[in-house]
Amino acid sequence: MKTRWLVTVATVAAVLAGTQAHGQQPPPGAGIQREKSVPKLESGKWTGKRLADGQPDVEGHWSNTIANHNNWTDPQGGVPGDPNPRATPKTQRSERAPSRVSDPPDGELPFQPWARAVQQEYLQYFHNPTKEQYVEPLARCAPAGVPKSFTWHGYEIRQFPGYVVFLFNSGTRVVHLDGKPHLPENIKLWNADSRGRWEGNTLIVDVTNNNAKARLARTGEFFSENARIEERYIFNSDGTRYNYVATITDPTVFTRPWTATIPARRFTLEDEPDGWHYEVALANQPAGKPPLIERYERICVENNGPFGNVAVLGAK
Repeated sequence: MKTRWLVTVATVAAVLAGTQAHGQQPPPGAGIQREKSVPKLESGKWTGKRLADGQPDVEGHWSNTIANHNNWTDPQGGVPGDPNPRATPKTQRSERAPSRVSDPPDGELPFQPWARAVQQEYLQYFHNPTKEQYVEPLARCAPAGVPKSFTWHGYEIRQFPGYVVFLFNSGTRVVHLDGKPHLPENIKLWNADSRGRWEGNTLIVDVTNNNAKARLARTGEFFSENARIEERYIFNSDGTRYNYVATITDPTVFTRPWTATIPARRFTLEDEPDGWHYEVALANQPAGKPPLIERYERICVENNGPFGNVAVLGAK
């Protein structure tokens, strides 16, 4: 005889209470804080440490400073319609961080009418996905993609001669600095194809070949595989912060190019690993040496968050 159990969203929420599985921020005092504004950083000369190949040294563990991927245009506002009362914002919109859309000035994506209707449909059914296309791809352990990876947990930057490598917990992304041409147009990737160069304190990256399957947030924003992205990673002089500034051009979906801005800060030994922004472990080293900072491997489990769907477990 086969017995089946139905675990509701409420049950899952109770089991996961107090954890980061719901994509909530860490409690006050734990690790990096949720900032309310974006620092102003300008492109210019790099005056900090350089690596042997001449690249500005920006290696380390990083995290955005605003919030996670719940909401693209109201980063600290939660997902509209979330049945979990803990996810309801406790402040007025004017007291929360600005939209990640820094241009247009109204903070909204310039969707074509048909695309806005699709985004609103995704949002409407996020907590109750009655069709397969309503399920957030990240719930199925798919890569977070570009640019969403910069808001989904922390990540590590490593540098090698001719390359900058991003180690996300939802996939790895390689930026080529060696002048190689982009991949053929018919090859589409979750983390796209990235060709970059350094200009002073700014890493400029041309992003193409995006399969556009990842959404920007749980609020349903998206673009098409025809999108082209120009990224600018603008670092401050000591390499402790940078602003990710990306201009997305996609005439298939939008009425005009638009720009996203995401601030980030590098982990220091003064910060506290918190399992969300800074998913790192500190290993002891011989006396006189600082702790070794290691990023742990995160295992994704399908249906591990409040995506509206239920977990059906079967046993004989």
